[in-house]
Amino acid sequence: MSDKTYNVLFICTGNSARSILSEGLMNLLGKGRFRAYSAGSHPTGVVNPLALAALARHGLDTTAFRSKSWDEFSQDGAPQLDFVFTVCDKAAGEVCPVWPGQPVTAHWGVPDPAACDGTEARKQQAINDATITLKRRIELFLALPFPKLDAVALQKAVQDIGKR
Repeated sequence: MSDKTYNVLFICTGNSARSILSEGLMNLLGKGRFRAYSAGSHPTGVVNPLALAALARHGLDTTAFRSKSWDEFSQDGAPQLDFVFTVCDKAAGEVCPVWPGQPVTAHWGVPDPAACDGTEARKQQAINDATITLKRRIELFLALPFPKLDAVALQKAVQDIGKR
C-alpha cells in the first residue's frame, strides 16, 4: 500500500450509532492509513450516547462526533472518497448522492442498536453487538492485501466483508 491516506465514508440513515461507531473504529484501527467519516441520509442531529460510550471504552475522544447529512460529502471541498460503506439496510436502498471519483462501495448492514427497545441492559447489548460486528469487518478490511488487488477484486472483497 502506498503512503496515501484513504478516505472512507460510513452511511446510515440517522447517523446516530452504526455509522458513528464505524467512523471511530476505522480511525482508531486504521492508524492513519485511513481517514473515516460518517453521515446520514436523514440525520437525527443527535449521536446515541451509548455509541459514544462504546467508543470511549476503546479510548477515543468522543467530543467531535456529530450527526450530519451525507450532503456534506457531495459538495465542493469535501474529502475525495475512496470507499463508501452503508451500514444499514434502509440507507443501502436509498438513492445516494453521486460521489466524485467513483469510490469503491459496499453494504455492511448491521441491525440498528438505536432502535432497540427494552431495558438499559438490552440496549447496551445491542450497542455491544453492533460494535463487535463493525470492528470485525473493519479489521478484515484493513487486512486486505490492497497492493495485490485490482479494482474488481477489491470491490468483491469489500462486498464479501459485509456478509460476515
